Amino acid sequence: MIKYPLVCDNGHAFEGWFSSSADFDGQHARGLVTCPSCGSAAISKQLMAPSVATARKKEETRSLMVNEIHREAVGRMREIVKTIRENSEDVGEKFPEEARKIHYGETEQRGLIGQASIKEVEALLEEGIEIAPLPVLPDDIN
Repeated sequence: MIKYPLVCDNGHAFEGWFSSSADFDGQHARGLVTCPSCGSAAISKQLMAPSVATARKKEETRSLMVNEIHREAVGRMREIVKTIRENSEDVGEKFPEEARKIHYGETEQRGLIGQASIKEVEALLEEGIEIAPLPVLPDDIN
């Protein structure tokens, strides 16, 4: 989109948005561009300053994009963690024991969540038991 500063023959200044320079030219030639104040179709473009992308402006845009991507990613992770919690049994500190029982076929297969120390996690992984930590997300620790 292009924003043109426009002025009518009566001196009223206003802005117009067009998809391209050719779009403005075509609408202007057909008399479709008129002054919102007086209705005059005698319109001309005013001088306009070009939009120059400075390094600062580029960095601000990039920062906004990164922030939005971060918000979306955290939102998706929050949904995933919620689904895992809703579909798992919280066995607390009995997690290593229950994970082993499932792995060795001593109890039924089901989703588990709970706590384990670093040593317990290392031992479970060495035994070939597939586990993964749930992420701690922003706002979870506040």
